[in-house]
Amino acid sequence: MPNIVSEAGLQTRAGQWWDSIPFLTSAVVIVCGVIYLICILVGYDSFYEVCFLPEAIVSHFQVYRIYTSIIFHGSLLHVLFNMLALVPLGSELERIMGSIRLLYTIILLATSNAIFHLIIALVVAHNPFHPFEHLMNECAIGFSGILFSMIVIETSLSGVQSRSVFGLFNVPAKWYAFILLVVFQLLMTNVSLLGHLCGILSGFAYTFGLFNFLIPGPSFYTAIESSSWLASCVRRPKFILCSGGNPSAYIPTYTAQNSPSSALFSGNIWRNLSSWMPQRGTTAQPAQDDPRFPGRGRTLGSVQNTAVNSDSNLQARLLDNSRPTSPSDIAAAGAGERLSNERQLQVSDAVAVGAGGYPLPQVASEEQIQKLLSMGFERTQVEVAIAAADGDLNVAVEILMSQQG
Repeated sequence: MPNIVSEAGLQTRAGQWWDSIPFLTSAVVIVCGVIYLICILVGYDSFYEVCFLPEAIVSHFQVYRIYTSIIFHGSLLHVLFNMLALVPLGSELERIMGSIRLLYTIILLATSNAIFHLIIALVVAHNPFHPFEHLMNECAIGFSGILFSMIVIETSLSGVQSRSVFGLFNVPAKWYAFILLVVFQLLMTNVSLLGHLCGILSGFAYTFGLFNFLIPGPSFYTAIESSSWLASCVRRPKFILCSGGNPSAYIPTYTAQNSPSSALFSGNIWRNLSSWMPQRGTTAQPAQDDPRFPGRGRTLGSVQNTAVNSDSNLQARLLDNSRPTSPSDIAAAGAGERLSNERQLQVSDAVAVGAGGYPLPQVASEEQIQKLLSMGFERTQVEVAIAAADGDLNVAVEILMSQQG
């Protein structure tokens, strides 16, 4: 009987974990897993035909390698580790961007990774000082290049000052991806150093806005979501719409140094994998309030599968800079978040005061006002909202978003 209970509990927990993964992230996991399984069953190991090979792309224009290389993996550990790393990263980014926008971003990152890879390989192979043609004949496969791009984007969005490397030591956030690059290269010498480096470069190019001219507006994603051929996918509960998307169609990366962030962003992404990997006598513990986050009498806690009243969801909306919607609209869009009764009353009262035009005392510094002005709100509205929120920027943002909704 204890074995039956234990197996049932593990099976239930695994089902809940899988159900919490958004549509596109789970789809990528399934595609990569199925492709690897088919390769095992049919005995296919000619990865030289599908890998990213600069020489073949330049000489024979085999551009399909740019995309086939990211869905093929060379070993069980390769695909397993990449997919376990993708789940927390892809889930957070998909909840912020939406499923279609994340798919477009992955395609964009795969393309930019390939361009950086080709440029560097060509420069190194044809430099007049010491030509080194090995990079032109290097065969690279796997999703890890995209993962390094996601790590850079996620770290930039988090606004944290330091990150933990496998829980062993902390490093400055801006060097986090490069430290991982070195660590993986030391631990696994057969990995593609250039492929991972190009992923980091693409991530930084994305966060610095260099790809903004390549990213379509919200109407593009809305048109795809409303198309009939995608209706069966959109109706799935795990599908996340890009409704009310960012007017400039990319994710802003500016955050204040002390701005709160979600549990995944502020912690270590690898910590999310630890609960599913063998540990020394560890058990799953409920999320506790994290005292590291500053605030006016409140702390931020970790986010569970479909946790409500979550400040991390608010942070995601701020980072996405999307057009605010009412709680009912958010629920209809599948975000699954609602304002708590206390805060909703506070927002409603503040909106009523702001709409009535009654002057409110100034309780915010100029620096706080400038932070909200940088988000696109008008100064008068910002001053009224901050005063009504008693200087709490999170509440002030909700007030401003409710006014615009």
